[in-house]
Amino acid sequence: MTQNNDKTAPLSLSDIAAALGLLSRLSIPVDTDRAMQRGALASWAYPIAGLALALIAGAVTQIALLLVLPATLAAALTLATLIIATGAMHEDGLADSADGLWGGWDKEHRLKIMKDSHIGTYGVLALALSLLLRWSAYTVIIDHGMLWPAILTSAMVSRAVMVPIMATLPHARTEGLSHSVGRPTMQTAYIALAIAAVASLVLVQFWAVWLVAACAISTLGCIAIAKSKIEGQTGDILGATQQLTEITALLTLAALLT
Repeated sequence: MTQNNDKTAPLSLSDIAAALGLLSRLSIPVDTDRAMQRGALASWAYPIAGLALALIAGAVTQIALLLVLPATLAAALTLATLIIATGAMHEDGLADSADGLWGGWDKEHRLKIMKDSHIGTYGVLALALSLLLRWSAYTVIIDHGMLWPAILTSAMVSRAVMVPIMATLPHARTEGLSHSVGRPTMQTAYIALAIAAVASLVLVQFWAVWLVAACAISTLGCIAIAKSKIEGQTGDILGATQQLTEITALLTLAALLT
């Protein structure tokens, strides 16, 4: 494959490093020039980036369990590892989205609030609820011996759903992280979703039907809210969607286990 064809090819191995470089704080060597050329085409690898992050968090959690730590503490370490590995970028998106979408009275004001680095009441509550729900779900999941299927599936699916949002919704502003990445094609979105769906079938088998259905509803809800409130998407919206989808996936699995 020539370098020129690589710019428009649906898949490139360099996309995995680009996705990890964008969605994590891991020290990953990235060919910046190629990543910029590929842009949103590399977003098919978002679920692969989620897989890598989940493997790290799962390993930390497994060590905690081998040290006979209770499920509650192991679950807390799972969250801590994921937050550290991503630099809390998705949590930041959730907090900014909660503040802006519910604290502003029109599109311009909402976007202004979302860009503000200060956190408000809605953001604090959103973060607290996100941590509580994920910690509780992971505690149940670990107690039932389902750590690896749950953490791998939720990490991959929650990052895959960001791609169709990028493809279907326009940019709400003319700057920012999401705008700099660009808009992927629907083909790219389908590839990301297919990777996550196949992984779900392998990891949780027939439960994947319920998990994918629940995550689809959650994602459609995020799309509807973003379209209604700011007429598009931003990096914060994508981060919030990742968080809400991860919560949905974990709660679905926890419910199926109990």
